[in-house]
Amino acid sequence: MDPQNRKPPRVALIVPCYNEAVAIGRALDEFRAALPDIALHVFDNNSTDDTARVARAHGAAVTPVRIQGKGNVVRRMFADVEADVYVMVDGDATYDASGLAGHVQLLLDEKLDMVLGRRVDDGADAERSYRTGHRLGNRLLTGTAKRLFGGGVDDMLSGYRVFSRRYAKSFPAHAHGFETETELTVHALELRMPYREVPVAYRARPQGSFSKLSTYRDGWRILRTIASLFIRERPLEFFWSLGAVLASGALILAFPLFETYLQSGLVPRFPTAVLATGLMLAAMLSAACGVLLRAVTLARREAQHLAYLRIPAPGE
Repeated sequence: MDPQNRKPPRVALIVPCYNEAVAIGRALDEFRAALPDIALHVFDNNSTDDTARVARAHGAAVTPVRIQGKGNVVRRMFADVEADVYVMVDGDATYDASGLAGHVQLLLDEKLDMVLGRRVDDGADAERSYRTGHRLGNRLLTGTAKRLFGGGVDDMLSGYRVFSRRYAKSFPAHAHGFETETELTVHALELRMPYREVPVAYRARPQGSFSKLSTYRDGWRILRTIASLFIRERPLEFFWSLGAVLASGALILAFPLFETYLQSGLVPRFPTAVLATGLMLAAMLSAACGVLLRAVTLARREAQHLAYLRIPAPGE
């Protein structure tokens, strides 16, 4: 197709919201000012305030999502919205929108599948904008994910992302709550999608707006999600590691028994011998499970990759 006759990409802003009436209007206005042609979509997750009314007043199409949890909202957003580029941002007006046009252009020019916004304090009120507990938790969880899955992501839990259509339509969306950011990042890493991380100014919420994230409860859920994704995406490494631990325990228990047997020809601690044998059998079973589940994982990943390849690259 002649580049001069090529239609401009459809860009959609998708905003998961729960009780953000104070902030949602400002967020929508700023992102539309940064990219005037962007389509505004707000997905209201059972808000009890005027979030939906305010969003409509600021030009957004509002879709109610009855199943509670950010992960459930993300699943619905990717299923319902049709666009070439998806900009996902929290509705709390904490992310600076001034770089949006550049981030969308970066995704198109480099044919990326994800541009992730790494939060940077705007300098106004660092403690109120990005609380110490959230900052430390993010570093711990992001560092754990980097060690397990690789990649160069420094802010895995950021709520600002730009996606290609082929990312959105191949994302399985299993998470229910705030752990969805972890799943979004691991999906890109496991399918080896091209991505970039860019700095985005992060500021305090507007007065009267409150965070829905629980540092400890949601942090524990995210940690469990990382462990679950590791078992699901890297079963060979997990089950072989488990098998190695079981086999080591079996050998530690069996060595003194074997030494006694060589000296006397007897096995005086028969229950210990049974335990050592059971541990070794469990280790072998764990290794076999790893091999079998690895084959299942590869088949599932190939199906995801084929779904991904059916959609043209950004800008095509």
